[in-house]
Amino acid sequence: MQENDSDVVIKITNLNKEYKMFARKKDRLLETILPKYEKHTKFKALNNFNLELKKGEVLGILGKNGAGKSTLLKMITGVVTPTSGTIEVNGKISSLLELGTAFNPELTGIENIYQHGQVMGLTNEQIESKKQEIIDFADIGEHLYQPVKTYSSGMFARLAFACAINVDPDILIVDEVLSVGDMAFQLKCFKKFEQFKKKNKTILFVTHSITDIMKNCNRTIIIDSGNKIFDGGVKEGVNKYKKIIVGLDNNKSESKEEKIDKKDTHIKTSKNGNTWKEHLNENPNLIEYGNGKADVIDYGIFDLEGNYISILENDKEYILKSKIHFNEKISEPIFTLTIKDFNGLEITGTNTMYERIATGTYEKGDTVEVSFQETFKLSPGKYTISFSCTHFNETGELEVLSRKYDALLIEIMSTKECVGFLRINPKVTVLKVKK
Repeated sequence: MQENDSDVVIKITNLNKEYKMFARKKDRLLETILPKYEKHTKFKALNNFNLELKKGEVLGILGKNGAGKSTLLKMITGVVTPTSGTIEVNGKISSLLELGTAFNPELTGIENIYQHGQVMGLTNEQIESKKQEIIDFADIGEHLYQPVKTYSSGMFARLAFACAINVDPDILIVDEVLSVGDMAFQLKCFKKFEQFKKKNKTILFVTHSITDIMKNCNRTIIIDSGNKIFDGGVKEGVNKYKKIIVGLDNNKSESKEEKIDKKDTHIKTSKNGNTWKEHLNENPNLIEYGNGKADVIDYGIFDLEGNYISILENDKEYILKSKIHFNEKISEPIFTLTIKDFNGLEITGTNTMYERIATGTYEKGDTVEVSFQETFKLSPGKYTISFSCTHFNETGELEVLSRKYDALLIEIMSTKECVGFLRINPKVTVLKVKK
C-alpha cells in the first residue's frame, strides 16, 4: 500500500473466486490426470469484489447462506486462494473462523497454546507473556494438561477461542463464533469483543443476528450471490437485508414496490373521514414495501379512553392499532408490531402468530383492525413503531404482504429513573443484620 493509504488495513481489488463443480467423482479424477478432459461447470463464489477497510472500522457482513461471506473471509486470512484479484493486508490478523484448526489433537491443551502462537507468528517470549491470560480466559482447569482429543466440544471451543482472541491482533475476523460455551463464557467473549472495539482494532464481523450487527458495527456490506450489492451505513444496510431475506430487494423487486405506490388507494380513512396516523407523529421517512396482496393503510396509538397518544408513560397501558386492507384472498395472515430505538435496534415486538391467535381468512376488499394492548415498560427515550402484515404461502415461505417500518415516532416517559432498556418495579427490602 502507498504511504498515504496507511490508515487502510485491508484493500481488496477485483477479487474473484471460482470453484469447479463435478457431477461425478470420477470426472474430477479424470480431469486431474487428463489435461484435455473437461467435465466441470464453474461456480462463482465471489465476483469482481472490491473493498477498502480502514483502521478502527467494525464491518458487519450480511448475506444469505451461500452468498460468499465465508469464502471472502477465508481468502483474507489466506486459507483459500483467489482465482484472480489482489488482497493487501496491513497488520496482524487473528481469525475466529474454524476454531482450533491449528490444534494437534494428540497434544495437550498447554502444548497447543504454544503451537497456536507459533502458527500466529509469535515468539516464545510473546507466547509466554500471553499464556496465563489464555489459560484464565479458557478456564478449563486441569483438562489443560490432557490431550485435546479427550476434550468435549465445549472445552475445545473455549480453548480455541481463548488462543485466537488473546494474541492482540490488528485485525480480528469473526464468523458466527462469538457465542461459544456456556452463558458465563459467552459474556467474557462479548466483553473481549468490546475491548477490541475500544482499542480501535479493525473487525470484520459475519453473523445472521441483525441485532448483533446493529449493536457492534459502524459499517455494513451485503453480499448476494458473490456480488457486493450494498456498502454503507448499518441501519440502511440492515433494512435492505431484511428486504432481501423475504425476496423484496430493491434491485430485484422494483416493479412490485412501484405497484404499491401507484395502485388505487382510495380506502384510506376511518369512518369519520380521518386517518389515525394524521393525529400522531408519523415518520415522513418511513420504509414501506410488500408484494401488494395487502396494505397497512392506517395505524395509531391510543389510551384506554380512546384518545390519541404520542408520549407514553411506561407504567400505563396503551392500545396500538393497525388497519389492513386486503387486495387478494389471504388465509391466516400474521399481524405484527415492532418497537425500535432511534439507532434501528429492535427493542421488542410481537405478532399474532407468537400470541397464538388464529386470524382467519379474508377476501379481496376486506379490511381488518388489529389491536395490541400493553404496558410498554421501556426506559425513557425516543422510539419508532413498525407495523406489518405477512403470511406463510402454500409452499411454507414467508411472504411480506405489507410492511411499514418506523411508521410512528413516540417518546417514553417515566416517573422514576431506570438503567438499560427496561423499567422494572421490584419490591425492595433493606434489612440491617446484627453483627
